Amino acid sequence: QVQLVESGGGSVQAGGSLRLACKESGYHADSYFLAWFRQAPGKEREWVAALYTGGGRPYYAGSVKGRFTVSRDNAKNTLYLQMSGLKSEDTATYYCAANDYWSDDAMRGDEFEYKYWGQGTQVTVSS
Repeated sequence: QVQLVESGGGSVQAGGSLRLACKESGYHADSYFLAWFRQAPGKEREWVAALYTGGGRPYYAGSVKGRFTVSRDNAKNTLYLQMSGLKSEDTATYYCAANDYWSDDAMRGDEFEYKYWGQGTQVTVSS
């Protein structure tokens, strides 16, 4: 059974940095998409970034491009989201998600393409 467990959330002042981690376990697929989403109170869930374990460049939402970096430690089966230049509008619960097949829609951040989800970790940015 696939499990995703996020960690690393917390409170930070605007302009600061945080690194989120998502520990993956239980996978059987050779390659799959991993992604970060976020959801602020009263707002819809928003895609942040995606990475295909089979290779290729990461993909980012325009709102975070240039500030956030997604990466994966293959040996540790852990996905990371390095966030810098944080803004108050980055305040949200951040979720790790995964699927088990190639999908153009997953690459573009369609949440319905993601089958597995973590429990989320809270990020609060104060101005």
